[in-house]
Amino acid sequence: MLKTPTHHKTPRQLRLANAVFFFLSGIGYATWASRIPNIQKQLNLNEAELGGILFAMPIGLLVTIPLTGQLLSKYSSRTVMLIGATLFAVILGILGFCTSGWQLIPVLFLLGASRNLFNISTNAQAVAVQTLYDRSIMANFHGIWSLAGFAGAALGYFAVHYGVSTAQHLLLMSIFLIICSFGFISGTIYQPPVPQPKKKIFTLPEKSLIVFSLICFCCMACENTMYDWSGIYFEKVIQVAKGNATEGFVVYMIAMTIGRFIGDAIVNRFGIKNMLRGSGLFIFVGLMLSVIFPYQLLAALGFVMVGFGVSCIVPMIFQLAGRSKTMSGGAALASISSVGYLGFLLVPPLVGFIAEAINLRASFGLISVLGLMIVLLVYRIEDDK
Repeated sequence: MLKTPTHHKTPRQLRLANAVFFFLSGIGYATWASRIPNIQKQLNLNEAELGGILFAMPIGLLVTIPLTGQLLSKYSSRTVMLIGATLFAVILGILGFCTSGWQLIPVLFLLGASRNLFNISTNAQAVAVQTLYDRSIMANFHGIWSLAGFAGAALGYFAVHYGVSTAQHLLLMSIFLIICSFGFISGTIYQPPVPQPKKKIFTLPEKSLIVFSLICFCCMACENTMYDWSGIYFEKVIQVAKGNATEGFVVYMIAMTIGRFIGDAIVNRFGIKNMLRGSGLFIFVGLMLSVIFPYQLLAALGFVMVGFGVSCIVPMIFQLAGRSKTMSGGAALASISSVGYLGFLLVPPLVGFIAEAINLRASFGLISVLGLMIVLLVYRIEDDK
């Protein structure tokens, strides 16, 4: 399936086609996120009910990571990417027609599962395209994802403003994603699958990938903490006006997006390991700055540093993991993602527990330690990486 040779395509053409799928992933996810408030109103869900229902999506993502690894060891990442993109689009279109919270739970579980297939295979494709270049290009792919997120959020704003229903909006985006996926798939790179020995469904990453997994855990924990708590931190700790509470999140997102577009140039000049160490320091210093000096300007500067810090760590770790000599790039990415997403899911709730027991500043101070852990873990990466 989809074994069309790609030797007649230039690296630039393959890179462009892969970039399209990063864009589709970003705009599709942001489209869903932009309509969550509308869905909450339509289904008459309170905050607690909505929070519990939304948890179905990351659960679907996490439990299907082993399946994704198995599929990527049997089929080309291009095939898995098309399947994932198509399923993601179809399920996105179904979301708007849910009429109860109970219907939403299995649909969101499937959305998370399909998004997992889509994202890991798209990154596996990026790793394959990266091998065609003698300079780093991985961070740019993730920058395109971030830009697509802004585009999806903007489209969501206008859809709500002009009265486009949630069902119509999600269905139109679903059709757009499917058309683009089938339109650009032939331009992507074909990777012959690398069969892997049979393993238990849930296993720890191979020893050579454990350091990468832990770095991903620390970075993704910091990243999702900023997603979930940056606005609350500005409101309750910095005590800005309630209408300005999103300032922290906005400056963080802008910095993260810019960081992904300049990250490759930094890597090409200073090397991946130096960039990773610098990124960990930025996370630590940025968070501590906002903790020690809880003033609007300094906290915003700290959040900017955190945005730059987290921007390129995961794409660079994916790039290193893709060089594994014992696993295919896709299987290696699936393996380290299983640990990374645990940080993404488990650490932000812990921030709330610590904030309740002590305060939110103490939570952010403890999370800053993860930045230092990244610095120390980088020293454990083998020199040939």
